[in-house]
Amino acid sequence: MVSPLVSGDRRFVWGDRTYVMGILNVTPDSFSDGGEFATIAQAQAQAQALIAGGVDVLDLGGQSTRPGAAQISLGEELDRVIPVVQTLRTQGVTLPISVDTTRSAVAAAALEAGANWINDISGGTFEPEILEVAAQTQAPLVLMHLRGTPQTMQTLTDYGDLLEEVSRFLLTQARAAEQAGVHRDRIILDPGLGFAKTAAQNLELLRHLPHLKTLGYPLLVGPSRKSFLGQILQQPEPKERDWGTAAACCQAIAGGADVVRVHNGAALVQVCRVADALWRKQP
Repeated sequence: MVSPLVSGDRRFVWGDRTYVMGILNVTPDSFSDGGEFATIAQAQAQAQALIAGGVDVLDLGGQSTRPGAAQISLGEELDRVIPVVQTLRTQGVTLPISVDTTRSAVAAAALEAGANWINDISGGTFEPEILEVAAQTQAPLVLMHLRGTPQTMQTLTDYGDLLEEVSRFLLTQARAAEQAGVHRDRIILDPGLGFAKTAAQNLELLRHLPHLKTLGYPLLVGPSRKSFLGQILQQPEPKERDWGTAAACCQAIAGGADVVRVHNGAALVQVCRVADALWRKQP
C-alpha cells in the first residue's frame, strides 16, 4: 500500500476518495481555455473559483501541450508561471499548487516561489534533470506517458501492445525517478490520455486502468474536454464536453484512479463524490 501524501494543506490518503486536480492554464493557446486566464488577475480569479468548487490541487501551466503546440522560450514560460504562483501564495492560497512543465528550471523556480508538485507530461524524458529537482525538493512528481512532442505526437499512435508499452514506459520512468532520489511514495503515474493516442486507444486505456494500478503507484487520469470525447459526442467545442468528461471520470474512478485532472472543478467535484459513494469502500 502507498503511504499517504501530505502536501500544502492537504493529506492525500490513496484509496479513500478521488482527489480533483483543477486545471489553471495561463496560456494564450490552450485547446479549451486559451487566453482566458493569461493575466495575473484572471488566473487568480479562476484559482479562487476552482478552490471554491472544492478541488484538491491547482495545476498551473504556462506552456500549451495541445496537439501541434509550439514550444515557447524558457523566459516566457517563467514569466507566465512564477508571478501567478507568487500572487496566489501572497493572497493566502494554501492549497497544493502543481506546476505543469517539462523544464527543470521552471519546476525549480516554481517550487522556490511556493508551488508543491511537478507535473511532467514527458515523464521526465525531455529534461531528465527535472527528476533531480523533484529529488532535491521531494516534491510530489506526476510522470505521464507521451511519445514524441506535442508537435509530433499525433503521428506516433502505432503500438504493438498499447497497455504493455504504456505500462513499461511509466514503470521505467518511475524507477528512473527513484534512482534519482525521489521517494516512491511521492510518485504519481498518468497514462496520458490524448497524448499520442487515438480515440479508440484512449477508451482502451480507460477500460484497463486496473492493470496500470498493479504498477503500485497512485494513478492520475486527465480526460477533461479532450478530442476523443468530442469525437464520441460529435462536439467540436471543448467547453461543451463536460458531461462527456464526467462519464470518463466515472469510468476512471471505477477503474481505480486516485486523481482526476479537470477544467470544470465545481461540477466534477460533485461527480467524484457520487462516484466515490458508489465505488469506494468508504463513501
